[in-house]
Amino acid sequence: MRQSLFALATMAFLLAACGEQSKTSTPAPLSTTVTASVGSPVTASGKYRIALLLPLSGRAAPIGQSLQQAAEMALFDTGAKELALAAYDSGETADTAVEAYRKARTDGAALVLGPLFGTSATALAPLVSQGGANVISFSNDEQAAQRGVWIMGIAAPPQVRRVVDYAVDSGVKRFAAFAPQTSYGQQMVQTMESQVTMRGGKVAAVELFDANSADLNTPARRLAEASRGEDKLAVLVPVAPPRLSAALAALAAAGIENKSVQLIGTGVWDVPNIGQEVMLRGAWYAAPDPAKRADFERRFLTTYGRPPHRLATLAYDGVSLAGHLARLKQGGDFSEAAITNPNGWSGIDGIFRFLPNGRSERALAVIAVQAGPGAVVSPAPTNFARPVN
Repeated sequence: MRQSLFALATMAFLLAACGEQSKTSTPAPLSTTVTASVGSPVTASGKYRIALLLPLSGRAAPIGQSLQQAAEMALFDTGAKELALAAYDSGETADTAVEAYRKARTDGAALVLGPLFGTSATALAPLVSQGGANVISFSNDEQAAQRGVWIMGIAAPPQVRRVVDYAVDSGVKRFAAFAPQTSYGQQMVQTMESQVTMRGGKVAAVELFDANSADLNTPARRLAEASRGEDKLAVLVPVAPPRLSAALAALAAAGIENKSVQLIGTGVWDVPNIGQEVMLRGAWYAAPDPAKRADFERRFLTTYGRPPHRLATLAYDGVSLAGHLARLKQGGDFSEAAITNPNGWSGIDGIFRFLPNGRSERALAVIAVQAGPGAVVSPAPTNFARPVN
């Protein structure tokens, strides 16, 4: 996705150009850079070098700091004495991420955790394919996923599929969408349409509104008119605060509100105090079960004196995973086969697993918005015995 609030779980789309240039114009120097002068993956004290590629400068520096602190917290909590963490500033661009990766490889990193942005993760793929260390990125941009570069962030399409499935299982057969006319909004609508069709439901109406327009009442009225029907209707509203308030007000003015329809959403609603949006109460969205995260947030606050960024759990779980990989066998195992264990891994955000194509699967709960903390109305699966959205 892009560098917006929840695209930051995600951050980005595009940037294969850097990789293509590297592979076509200077193949020999690139290979030399990746493979030559690489330090030992093990320190003098016998610990495995794990690199953290984080935005420690620029506009996202506060997020990078929170991720770094969560990683250090995981190192302490899990007692992972086998690991030696080193942070590298991946900045805000693909170029600075590539430079950070090269430094990490020169130092001998056995595994790279990060970067945060999807464009940066995409740019690392040519280096990984030429013998570099595997990458587990904190992005959730599925377009950045590829062999050797896994995305660990909570991707948005599975959130839509999960909440649509729950709605269908609850008896809803008709769906509509009120979404911004952006790459994110269009992707969420397309995901909803395909999942509804697969589950035998009907898409009654879709309205994509101008993300910069002050007039949301007109498109909301068009949606209300097009979606009229007798059967229960679920309306997908993949809109983040603060724009969410205007979208909900426009829908309510058009007769679409939580008393007459079932509002459903995505992880952009998974923010503190979302229940203050009175018109959203009773709506459903898919996200990791908040119970475990609440304990993590309390401990983080106690340790560092401030709450963690929402994405900090990714760094915590990434370091925990690295500790597991280090203990798999003598000498550790940071290979593709080990990372893509089909049984998956467990973390603060629930169970997850990596696929050979670079994507990840997560077990998500369905949460109902309330005045206070959200209520889990459908728990996250506890294993991968059956496919997870």
